[in-house]
Amino acid sequence: MIEMAHLSAKVYGRVQGVFFRSFAQGVARNLELKGYVRNLAIRDTVEVQAEGDKQQLDKLVEQLKIGPLGARVKRVETIWSDYSGKFTNFSIRY
Repeated sequence: MIEMAHLSAKVYGRVQGVFFRSFAQGVARNLELKGYVRNLAIRDTVEVQAEGDKQQLDKLVEQLKIGPLGARVKRVETIWSDYSGKFTNFSIRY
């Protein structure tokens, strides 16, 4: 049975200027998730908002912990909530 959920994640470390947003978008799209990724004004922090199948979201979190080549992820904070269905695709926000 598919359990739908919403994930709010903040990724800390060397995650800006290393194509982290593009990496996260590619992973999320491959996992058929909806939402967005963006850099935060807080130095070395990226935010991810994603929705979809909870098992696929768990896979996304595991990939966020690794990141692309050049990234050094120090930690990933996650908050889980109810699925809202408000996203139509997975995008990079600027």
